[in-house]
Amino acid sequence: MERKKLTVRAVTLSEEKLFITTPFIKLDSALKLSGIADTGGTAKMLIEDSCVKVNGEITVQRGKKLFPGDKISFKNSVFIICSNEDN
Repeated sequence: MERKKLTVRAVTLSEEKLFITTPFIKLDSALKLSGIADTGGTAKMLIEDSCVKVNGEITVQRGKKLFPGDKISFKNSVFIICSNEDN
């Protein structure tokens, strides 16, 4: 029996804080604020195409409310929602 080689690639996720001045922010607005999406239309497409995770789970709710402590993941980037009071 022949053994196959297993290639492992480590991916480093960059984690950034995303400060908000309100009690919550909607997912599409957070994508624009973070720079992941340039426009609301782009944010909508990324969300509908299941490209975005919130707290480790894929979400397709564009208006999902995010609160301080929530995490958005897109490709190799992670953004943590923080209150301005945490600054």
